[in-house]
Amino acid sequence: MMRSIFFILLFIAICVPCQDLFAQSASKPRYILAIHGGAGTILKKNMTVEMEKEYTNTLKLALSKGYEALKAGKSSVEAIAQTITILEDSPLFNAGKGAVFTNDGKNELDASIMDGANLKAGAVAGVTTIKNPIKAAIAVMQHSEHVMMVGAGAAQFAKSQHLEIVDPSYFWTKARWDALQKAKARDKERAELDHNANHTAIPEVYKDEKFGTVGCVALDRQGNLAAGTSTGGMTNKKFGRVGDAPIIGAGTYANNQSVAVSCTGWGEFFIRSVAAYQVSARMLYAKQSVEEAARGVIDEIGKMGGDGGLIALDKDGKLIMPFNTEGMYRGSVAEDGTISVEIYK
Repeated sequence: MMRSIFFILLFIAICVPCQDLFAQSASKPRYILAIHGGAGTILKKNMTVEMEKEYTNTLKLALSKGYEALKAGKSSVEAIAQTITILEDSPLFNAGKGAVFTNDGKNELDASIMDGANLKAGAVAGVTTIKNPIKAAIAVMQHSEHVMMVGAGAAQFAKSQHLEIVDPSYFWTKARWDALQKAKARDKERAELDHNANHTAIPEVYKDEKFGTVGCVALDRQGNLAAGTSTGGMTNKKFGRVGDAPIIGAGTYANNQSVAVSCTGWGEFFIRSVAAYQVSARMLYAKQSVEEAARGVIDEIGKMGGDGGLIALDKDGKLIMPFNTEGMYRGSVAEDGTISVEIYK
């Protein structure tokens, strides 16, 4: 009798926790791809129903393209290329077609990619004629011995790789041009005030000028992680300024042992905190979960005075997308094909 009771209790001890584990697994889907389209002052009161629908539809299209690639057995790098290309071809986001203007009235684009399987990476910065900078970043990674190429040299390399080259006018959009004029008018007014006050102030950066970067993280069937990021930079930027997007470890990082990360926000703070790599380091060395690590990095950036967000997908398919702004265009697709898109908190 006692022996029977023992085995019954042993059965309960083993099976009940297993049931709880299965229940938890069922409630938390395994994600395979996620995107962001920039974080910032995204207020619902400033968004029309039509605009929100347009943003949502484009994000869903990008997610579906990435999912189709992964479902077909393509690599995480290939899935990211297809996903980010959709966002770069849309005028809605500050990347590719929708890139913002520099103070000189130019569009200077940056992008990067990292393969978590082998820690290889590629990036381009300050390019003005490459239609899809993410493809150029991938070409640098796969077909050169370098990690980053900039300006005219990067364009020359892209051309040698038979990537599409366009006239700079391709990137012109009225909304971005108007935003530049508004920023320059404000700077002129402020400069006059500083002159009258007999001092020179450091140019002020406004929240609506430093967001809009797009990014993607993916986990393929082989268990390989990858991360990619693309941006048009900061409205009214001067002196060849480059943000975190093309810098491996700052705006982009992927490692099969931990996580894939793509960042968006005030680039200077993400560079100074080595934000993307720090998520991985917290996981590997401090043994933090992907949620603890990602939220910790965004909290640290906030304490430094910066703002923005990131998307982080770990090797087990767990996803976190923290941000400290009014909103962040973001979306995800689970292993079963379920697509989710969000904008606000």
